[in-house]
Formats: sequence, structure tokens, C-alpha cells
Amino acid sequence: MTEKNDARVERKIVRQKLSDQVLDELHAMIRSGEFAADDYLPSERDLMQRFGVGRPAVREALQSLHTQGLITIKHGERSRVNKLTATAVLDHANEIARLLLYSSPKNFDHLKQARRMVERGMVREATRLAEPDDIRDLRALLDRQQNALDNPKAFVEADIQFHARIADITQNPIIAAASKAMLRWLFDYQYDLLHWVGNESISLKEHRKIVDHMEAGDEEAAVEDMVRHLDRANAPTPAKQ
Repeated sequence: MTEKNDARVERKIVRQKLSDQVLDELHAMIRSGEFAADDYLPSERDLMQRFGVGRPAVREALQSLHTQGLITIKHGERSRVNKLTATAVLDHANEIARLLLYSSPKNFDHLKQARRMVERGMVREATRLAEPDDIRDLRALLDRQQNALDNPKAFVEADIQFHARIADITQNPIIAAASKAMLRWLFDYQYDLLHWVGNESISLKEHRKIVDHMEAGDEEAAVEDMVRHLDRANAPTPAKQ
């Protein structure tokens, strides 16, 4: 027997688990549109008959789809296909993102850098597209921050909504979802990054300048002040005296 034949004989074929095969089939059915958003999947019994497998394989596959955010499982009801959005996808990445951040401080620096890059392009596009209603919404959020100068939690919540509203103005759901997810991850990991006690008035002043530039349609000035705002926020928190 030749060396080539020896190598062929030694190759091992790994049998795929039945639940993985069912999962692949269900993925294909959702991708093809056979089951669209809000559709109910067949019952477990129907899926068992359709694929010729037992209940454990079907249940394991359905649980995998649920974990991936593709379906919703409710006791006593058939599983329903979820509507896929960028927000839904990133929501399911929350726990992984937290583990990533806590696994290494360097990952936190990478996240801050990523947010800086995203918000630079985001505020430029938002300035180009902003309508009077958008500017009014942003100024309303600034008023909320003004009224929350003595309430750190409410101030930060308005801060997050301010940046999220700018993201929405871009009319790009992926950018909006990514921006909101990064803000959520930053808030969960290090609250101090979004709020320095005693610097509320500085943040508010910076936000007002950004909105002024957006209202004037000055993209470059809006970008410059957004970068300046984020660089200050990203700087190490001063040690308490």
C-alpha cells in the first residue's frame, strides 16, 4: 500500500450529532424564508417526524436557536421566529462583551478607541442629515441633563440618550445599535468613564457646542468638538483628594 493510500485510510470521519444536523436544517429553513419573523415553528412532534429524530435532538436544537436569539421559546407554546435586527443581535452579545472586557484591561482601551472612531463618523453623518425635529430632541435632552446636575444617575442616563439620539439621526440601524451597545458596555464596566462627579457642567457645555455645530450644519466643527469631548471623557479619572 502506498504512502498516499495509508494517509487516506488513516483519515477519520467525525459523525455530526443529530441535534447539530437538526440545527443546520432549521437554520436553512429560516434563512430561506420558509419560516419568517413571527412565524411559529412546527411542534416538537412534527419536527421529530420531519427529521426522523428523537425529542432530545429536537429540543437541543431549539434551545440552541433560542440561545442565539433566533427564536423565542415559551412554555406551553410553539417556538416563534424572532425578527432579526442589529439591536437584537448585539443584545445577545452583552454577556460575551462583559467577559471580554473583564478578561483584559487592554480590551477596555480597544473599546474606548472603537467608540471614538464610530462617534467621529456618526456625528459627521448626523450633522449632514439632522432635521429641526432632531435638533429639538437633542436640546430637550440637554435640558434634562441641566435639570439633573445634582442627580448623577439621571445625568448619565440623559448623557447616554444624547449620544444614542445622535446615532439615530444617521438613519443607519447598524451604527445606532453598535453605538448604543458600546455605551452600555462602557457603563457596565466602568461607570466613572461616563460620569465624573463635579464635571457635569463641563459635559453639558461640550454637548451644547456639539448641538450648536449640528444645527449650523458645520460637520468639521461638530467632529472636532465630539473628539475633544470623548478624549476628555476617556482620560484617566483624577485621583480623589
